[in-house]
Amino acid sequence: MNSLSSKKVPRMALAAIPAAVMLLALSQEASAQALAGQSIEERLNTLMRVVDEQQRQIHSLERQVTNLEMSQRGRGVPGAGASAGSEAVAEQPGADGLPVPLPLLAQVSPGAPATGGNTGTATGVPVYPPTPAGSSAGGLPPASDGSGAVGQTQKAAEPVRTQAEEAVVQREHAPLFDHKLTMDWGISDTYYDRRQLQLSGFLALDAIFLGNINLGETKSHQVMADLDTRYGLTDRMSVDVDVPYIYRHSNFIVGGAGGAASTMSDASVNGSNIGDVNFGIYYQFLKETNSLPDVVGSLRIKAPTGTSPFGEKLVQLDANNTNLVAPGKLPTGTGFWNITAGVSLLKTYDPVVLFGSLSYTYNVARSFADISSVQGQTQPATVKLGDIVQFGGGVALAFSDKDSASISYTMALAPESKTRAPGGSYEKVPGSETTAAALNFGLNHVVNKHLTINGSVSVGLTPDAPNFVVGMRFPYTF
Repeated sequence: MNSLSSKKVPRMALAAIPAAVMLLALSQEASAQALAGQSIEERLNTLMRVVDEQQRQIHSLERQVTNLEMSQRGRGVPGAGASAGSEAVAEQPGADGLPVPLPLLAQVSPGAPATGGNTGTATGVPVYPPTPAGSSAGGLPPASDGSGAVGQTQKAAEPVRTQAEEAVVQREHAPLFDHKLTMDWGISDTYYDRRQLQLSGFLALDAIFLGNINLGETKSHQVMADLDTRYGLTDRMSVDVDVPYIYRHSNFIVGGAGGAASTMSDASVNGSNIGDVNFGIYYQFLKETNSLPDVVGSLRIKAPTGTSPFGEKLVQLDANNTNLVAPGKLPTGTGFWNITAGVSLLKTYDPVVLFGSLSYTYNVARSFADISSVQGQTQPATVKLGDIVQFGGGVALAFSDKDSASISYTMALAPESKTRAPGGSYEKVPGSETTAAALNFGLNHVVNKHLTINGSVSVGLTPDAPNFVVGMRFPYTF
């Protein structure tokens, strides 16, 4: 009996809606006729009472809409679990001045059709229409699963990064795939300090060295200013072109001035020119999710646009010291084409960002008319530099929405270079195998939505790496 009565209650409520609307219309017409026989003061009082009643009705409807939105988010008033016989009452005056029961607006399950299949209540207030499967109601994530349970919210497909974390992504990972143009200007100073022992003489009886022993030292600064222009072609592909300009200054210090090994002399050589222009393409194979990292592949090509070091003759820089010899000018390029293929991974664990990379650089062999550095000597040959394998990884921490710091480690391994005389076979160059490792520190500050300032310091950990590199970059996105 109780179940039968509970089923009749909604039907009776639906049947009463048209009558309530008609009654409300008649009461308003009667009120209008009654106002005609009242004084101005009485009319104002009556209108004020009507306005107050309408305001209470509006507030009640706002509360019902809020309750419905909260139910869709999985909190607030119950949805499908509400009692079937309950009523939601709005403070709406009827013909007798009493509140009129409204349909169960606040108790409609998210995504379910309104009572009777309509999309509005009897008072004309719209309710949410039926939601197609797989979509969200009201622009919100689905709040119920297949069983109708409320509170099951959908996880975001991609983590939301702060501005500081986006700066880390651009610096340590890959360009942003955002269909925007970025002009990234940077300047850096690379410092080398190399000492070597120079022997000039011969061995007597295989044990006694007769001759001069000199200690040579080279101090070198390489200042590079470059402009890297990046543009996102699609939401997964980006291209860039980097044009560097290099200034080099080297100071050579060697003993043996005046024939005395203990007497030192020095000389400096400068050189400046455009460096090796390089361009690349990036493709995002996998977008970062809550469980998977961001994976980007890259392909870069470097052209030998800088001055080549091959064929540059050594000259005596000090007339009183035959040991002090150096190139007449310093190169600004490698002299080779090379192709670099790499992959980079990045994962955000707010406020921490983890990143790593692996790349392989293939140096294309090239023939030169002269590779000798001796005055008056010509030596044509084909040179093949060792291919480079580089890997690294690090971590960044966002202190705020605009500031972050990072630390990383990189290592580059290159086997021995080889030369081949015309008609001959390749021969290894002794001592050309290198292992360069460095520890890198970085600071990033987001000035505004267009400009970011990046600072970095790298410290060499092996003899083949620079002593240190200090740099600043200023990427500007239009």
